[in-house]
Amino acid sequence: MPQLHRPTSLDEAVELLSSLDNPMVYGGGTAIQILIKQGILFADHFVDLASVPGLREVTADDRGVTVGPMVSLRRMETAAPPLAADAYRHVANPRVRNTASVGGNLAHGDYRLDPPTALLVLDAVVLATSVDGTREIGVREFFTDFQETALEPGEMVSGVRIPHQDPGAGHHFEKKSSLGENDWPAASAAVLLDDRTVHIGLGAVAPVPVYVTADIAGLDDQGAVDAAIAAVEPVLDPIPDVRGGVEYKRRLARVTVEDAVRRAWKDRNHG
Repeated sequence: MPQLHRPTSLDEAVELLSSLDNPMVYGGGTAIQILIKQGILFADHFVDLASVPGLREVTADDRGVTVGPMVSLRRMETAAPPLAADAYRHVANPRVRNTASVGGNLAHGDYRLDPPTALLVLDAVVLATSVDGTREIGVREFFTDFQETALEPGEMVSGVRIPHQDPGAGHHFEKKSSLGENDWPAASAAVLLDDRTVHIGLGAVAPVPVYVTADIAGLDDQGAVDAAIAAVEPVLDPIPDVRGGVEYKRRLARVTVEDAVRRAWKDRNHG
């Protein structure tokens, strides 16, 4: 059984991550429970962040909203900018969202996660802390491969900074599930749309969450949909599973993007 450690400061937490053999950060614990059920949890030590002060804070300044890693996904439904709040609101169910943490959700690195789609679009930044200090990693560079992130050994997510959302842009988060409302998505898309550009974050349709843009200057709503679908086509690389095969997920991704763009267009013009 892994040994549990309960640091009382961030410095103590990263020191443990640096010195212990095969440690894992324990935040909300929901991702760890998934790994246990999958039989792929190999940690020898858990570093529990529950007693570290300051990790549940949400602050705002001119750069955006900075969120501590232990903030619950449920709280993000009201604390995050609107597009991100919509994505967090669609994670699993209220019980999971009350338990799961912002930092743990990102560090889990699953390609089907809902929040990264919006964080990609909003150009959020992950704060990663180790004994060497804190560095900033753009979310667009954070997911590096299938269930892999840019976190180095000894680093932990110590916060996420989400820039303020343009109030004049239309936005929408769309999620399509095959097996049940609270199941992992078979395709998801977060869209932010202004007069010139549509920004799209995709989940569940490639080995990592993906960000693309399309020029929509001078186009009508159908033109914007066509441009968005053309932009996402080259990056669609679905992983077949019980939720559907490759071709099914490709078609569903196109439908999801179309629905998200149309609703973002309507939100911009009539919201």
